Amino acid sequence: MNICIKYFGLIAEVTHCEEETILFSESTVSELLDVLHSKYSALKNRDFQVAQNQELVSLETKITGKEIALLPPFAGG
Repeated sequence: MNICIKYFGLIAEVTHCEEETILFSESTVSELLDVLHSKYSALKNRDFQVAQNQELVSLETKITGKEIALLPPFAGG
């Protein structure tokens, strides 16, 4: 399945792109992150949250949507 991955803030600086589409055949967020860590090794040293279809998800969440976002830590004001 093709998945659109959006990168924000410092995460976009690490990947040098704000968005990309990848072919992903696994099933969980954790497995997707393994793929992204192998592509962008500097991601391993960054803190971020993962959202699927605009909702925060855990590492065990099954990939069911077409849009994943990697969100850096943010502060409220």
